[in-house]
Amino acid sequence: MTPVPLSPATRTQAIGRMREERLDVLVVGGGVVGTGAALDAATRGLSVGLVEARDFASGTSSRSSKLVHGGLRYLEMLDFRLVAEALKERGLLMQRLCPHLVRPVPFLYPLKHRGWERLYAGSGVALYDTLSRASGHGSGMPLHRHLTRRGARRIFPSLRKDALVGALQYYDAQVDDARHTMFLARTAAAYGASIASRCRVVGLLKEGERVTGAEVVDLETGEQFAVRAAQVINATGVWTDETQGLAHERGQFRVRASKGIHLVVPRDRIRGDSGLILRTEKSVLFVIPWKRHWIIGTTDTDWELSKDHPAASASDIDYVLEHVNTVLETPLTHADVEGVYAGLRPLLAGESEATSKLSREHAVAHVVPGLVVVAGGKYTTYRVMAADAVDEAVHGLEGVLGRRVGPCVTEDVPLLGAEGYAALWNRRRALAQDSGLHVARVEHLLERYGTLVTELLDLVTEDPSLGEPLEGAEDYLRAEVVYAASHEGARHLDDVLTRRTHVSIETFDRGVAAAPHVADLLAPVLGWDETQRDREVEHYVKRVEAERESQTMPDDETADAARKGAPDVVPVSQA
Repeated sequence: MTPVPLSPATRTQAIGRMREERLDVLVVGGGVVGTGAALDAATRGLSVGLVEARDFASGTSSRSSKLVHGGLRYLEMLDFRLVAEALKERGLLMQRLCPHLVRPVPFLYPLKHRGWERLYAGSGVALYDTLSRASGHGSGMPLHRHLTRRGARRIFPSLRKDALVGALQYYDAQVDDARHTMFLARTAAAYGASIASRCRVVGLLKEGERVTGAEVVDLETGEQFAVRAAQVINATGVWTDETQGLAHERGQFRVRASKGIHLVVPRDRIRGDSGLILRTEKSVLFVIPWKRHWIIGTTDTDWELSKDHPAASASDIDYVLEHVNTVLETPLTHADVEGVYAGLRPLLAGESEATSKLSREHAVAHVVPGLVVVAGGKYTTYRVMAADAVDEAVHGLEGVLGRRVGPCVTEDVPLLGAEGYAALWNRRRALAQDSGLHVARVEHLLERYGTLVTELLDLVTEDPSLGEPLEGAEDYLRAEVVYAASHEGARHLDDVLTRRTHVSIETFDRGVAAAPHVADLLAPVLGWDETQRDREVEHYVKRVEAERESQTMPDDETADAARKGAPDVVPVSQA
């Protein structure tokens, strides 16, 4: 399989193919489920297109807790099937599909009661390990262990003595969600899918009752075009109902949005060599190691305001700080917070008003002929959701194609960057010597690009200045910015600072100092003139200001109004 860059040129070519050819499947939505469905369909030999209104993973799929996990708390709900399914997917991702992006992470569960709690929680974690091993893909994950209070504080010195009587340690896995989703899109393109971001579906084509494609606007040029397809898959997450409305038909299920916020703090603010999982009165709270930072979250509240840019309010931030500080020796303050991000979970609406009780199961329906809807679920089980959606589409396709379409094969399709990753990791010192980079820098690159790191290092060979740290965000190289636009589909400054990298949440200034330097590197690749370059920087600065203001507001309504003060960037051609 030859890697295909998601470059400006290949985007133009993809749009051209979608305009001219009648596709077997058009996927609407470039989150993890949509890109997963595009890969699934392409690897079944179908002709596939995917359109995304903004950037890949720009919605829910870049705003998760960045965990690949079975959902330990679902055991308490006796949802063994969902947990077993998720644990199998965790193992597949870590061992076979994308070992460069998914890796184990230990967690401590502090015990507050003697006797019964260790037995109760220990039984649950033991069952978790058993289900993992039973999946056939759990061999790479260490088993849980019981710890005394002293043993737990040796691993996590920042824990208050009076916050626990002992602890359990177990393992789950971590993923760079935005990069993983982008890799799905790139892998789908390598198997022949036509992939285009910044293309918004504004209508569905119909012949009688049957959906036969979509009307799409290229947001970069303003041009509108039709994409004809035998089957359309609506994989738009929290926007499912709005996309469904374009068919002028009622859906068979309703999707409800639940907001979850996360805080990012520097690693030195908390002393620990493990993650934490804490119970709250509403859900669970994670403290997750994230390179030189910690991610702390999340909340779980109903959200009925703007879905494009959910806002974190001061009360959200206070809630997270208050709960994490109950177990920390040195409390965190607002001054410790480097970054904040808010995301929306697409939950299948149920009877309960509490969003934490709504279903994390997914649903697939052929709502009208030619239109399949997939919704709900959790990040870890994206591949299962994608397979179910494509299976449903295939039911409506085989009569049209006059041939049988094979079953899902993505369980055995590694993402780009995965093949040969372990061997290249073992050669990291040689790579460092050949490239002139420090071995720690090469390790950073390998964990972000896998074996595609050689493409990035080629850029450094051609222009050694690209091997220098990025001004204002020294954890990243200048080459990573150029590569984001030339190979990874980044179209705007925000795409790079928020999703190809995570500068927007990993620096106290939220990436403002890095923004002009990133824009200078992007301009020649994306063909920006000085006006567009300045517009991109101005928009990004305003976005940061609006987010900072929203995070001082007391509630969702005022936070949402403040965040709307910075609209999405518009190309000069559309201004």
